[in-house]
Amino acid sequence: MKNKKIEKNKIYSGVVEEKDKIFPAYLNLQNPKYLEIDNLYYAGLIAVDYYREQTDLILKNLIETNIDMNISIFYEKQNSYKMIKELTYHIGNVGVEIKGSNENRQDIDIAAFTYNDAKYIRKEMQVNNEDLYYLYIYIVIYDQDVKNLEYFLNKIEGIAQSKGIQTRRANFRQEEMFLATIPLFENGKNIKEAARRNVLTTGLLATYPFISSTIFDTNGIFIGTNIYNNSLVFIDRYNTEKYKNANICIFGTSGAGKSFYTKLLILRYKLLGIKQYIIDPDREYSNICEKMKGTMIKLGPTSKTYINILEIRKESIEEGENGYLATKISKLIGFFNLIFGEMDEEEKAILEEKLIETYKEKGITFNDDSLYKFEKNKIIKEFKGAKDMPILEDLYNILGKDERTKKFKIKLIPFVEGSMKFFNNYSNIELNNELIVADVYDLGEENLQYGMYLFTDVFWDKIKENREEKKAIYLDEIWRLIGVTSNKNVASFIYKIFKTIRKYGGSSVAITQDISDIFSLDDGVYGKSILNNSSIKTFFSLEEENIKILNQYANLSEKEKVEIKSLKRGECLMFVGDDHILTKIEASEREKNIIENKKGK
Repeated sequence: MKNKKIEKNKIYSGVVEEKDKIFPAYLNLQNPKYLEIDNLYYAGLIAVDYYREQTDLILKNLIETNIDMNISIFYEKQNSYKMIKELTYHIGNVGVEIKGSNENRQDIDIAAFTYNDAKYIRKEMQVNNEDLYYLYIYIVIYDQDVKNLEYFLNKIEGIAQSKGIQTRRANFRQEEMFLATIPLFENGKNIKEAARRNVLTTGLLATYPFISSTIFDTNGIFIGTNIYNNSLVFIDRYNTEKYKNANICIFGTSGAGKSFYTKLLILRYKLLGIKQYIIDPDREYSNICEKMKGTMIKLGPTSKTYINILEIRKESIEEGENGYLATKISKLIGFFNLIFGEMDEEEKAILEEKLIETYKEKGITFNDDSLYKFEKNKIIKEFKGAKDMPILEDLYNILGKDERTKKFKIKLIPFVEGSMKFFNNYSNIELNNELIVADVYDLGEENLQYGMYLFTDVFWDKIKENREEKKAIYLDEIWRLIGVTSNKNVASFIYKIFKTIRKYGGSSVAITQDISDIFSLDDGVYGKSILNNSSIKTFFSLEEENIKILNQYANLSEKEKVEIKSLKRGECLMFVGDDHILTKIEASEREKNIIENKKGK
């Protein structure tokens, strides 16, 4: 038959079935020690024996390695009546052999061992209602390099041996091993005979495979990878069924990666449309705010934006609740404690009296109706605006009329007439953006706490505005608000946010590198409360002294103390609910460019 010429430029096509899409390009079965498929080498280990009594999960150490492997476990439940009958027959026969045996001592010992083993199994099945299973465990390791494959085989054999697992290499049976460890679940006859092992129901617990410290929440955002086994970590902090709250603590030394991680969270949650409010004392978030088209509010001597600490906002209490003025005064006592120093109960009572007088001059009383504008003795449902509120100067003047409060007036001079008179203005900011950053950097080290408290108060009101919306408030360098330089009133307010924000659909994020400072006020009660009220705790690298302090409140294991100290940049130990996991924070190049402010990206 003559060859036919193929017509030039003619297109020939065939049918591609679904199975063709997953079939390998080539399969090499020539070497009995491994299988070669598409530039990957596969070699199997058959688990042939285990300790009779296992008190630990035998696969845990294997799964937590970073070696690429597939593990298959097969369980075959046996008929209890039939097995008891066979065991009884076996016990009878072996018992007779032992009594009448004239064999050497070694044979007698082996027979005695099987005899006792059979009696033990029968007893557990009859007395403790245990079931008997045939257990098969197969491990297939794969790599692109044969030398690496051999190294990993030796390593897994050593780890398995340390856990009481005896393994045998599956030479000449690599194909059956491969088929047993892919979703076809073929427990082939050639490997089945070597792997079969009797195990009772309680023994099955030791083979539980889902023990890797990995979090994979269905609707979570990507955080990074498990350092031990490279599995992905996804966390949905707003999952109220899984976590008690959505709060996060982020601790770490300077340069450990906590700021990068925080910005990554902000970036990813912004894409989900979640409202986020950030208090920025070190001007770290301005770039991400600009890139994500957020609103930047600066507070300082040169700023054009103002917030009136005395302003009462409509959202400060929820619809249906009462007590606008009472709620505001309790917050103001905390703020003025920062300015005036720790006040005793008498001083607080006098200051409250002056605050009530200040609001009364503006027509605002404990009657909530006084916060609404009137027309012809009828309430129009319009809340009083910024210009209807008192400012610090109004309180300043009232304090000067009473000898008991003149010392307070003197301390208010910088805020009314001096370097910080930008506090003495009517509010002129809009808070309608999904991402708002409060920049208090220009306040200087000594005055940062005033601005941080001021914005915390404003953002807390925004968080309470709508329970159905997800939102978050980030408190960077939180030690300034709950540490020794703060006071109990302010710290109690911050603790209240962490304790109650869940019911408003919110999340509080505490960020700090000064571990000792957050536990310095009142024997660390506020720092501990915030730590305990955070379902997600993230610890980046810390110094020895900080680890010792943290251990008093976080109950770290000895292993975790060593891990925190030796973490590299971008690595962290995460406590997520009841799970503890070592995680490497991962970001795409585009995310890195945004966070690190690389131009032209």
